[in-house]
Amino acid sequence: MYCNRCGAEIRDDSRFCNRCGVAVAGVYPPGVVRPLVRPRAGRKVAGVCLAIAQHFGIDVTVVRILWVLSIFLWLGGIVAYVVGWILIPEEPVAMLAAPPVSTPPVSQTPPDTNIAS
Repeated sequence: MYCNRCGAEIRDDSRFCNRCGVAVAGVYPPGVVRPLVRPRAGRKVAGVCLAIAQHFGIDVTVVRILWVLSIFLWLGGIVAYVVGWILIPEEPVAMLAAPPVSTPPVSQTPPDTNIAS
């Protein structure tokens, strides 16, 4: 199997590409549907096409081409995009770990106790 983004070879049991980190098809087991949410990464405008593509497990380029065709052939495509933008929830923000706090090294020598009077 090969990555759709970078073309690197991927093992069949991998969930992500080793080179670029993109999730590969089949991340969810059969019968489990990805929730319909607008991802924060990889979107072009509001993430509606990407959300639909990930939900149904199809390539986002196909969804975007079909959406543009629907806008030109049927002007309701713009209205449908705005409705999707409003109704499809945005992916929750992942809790990011705080960077480790660096402390200055502790001196191993005792402080000088001679106080000048």
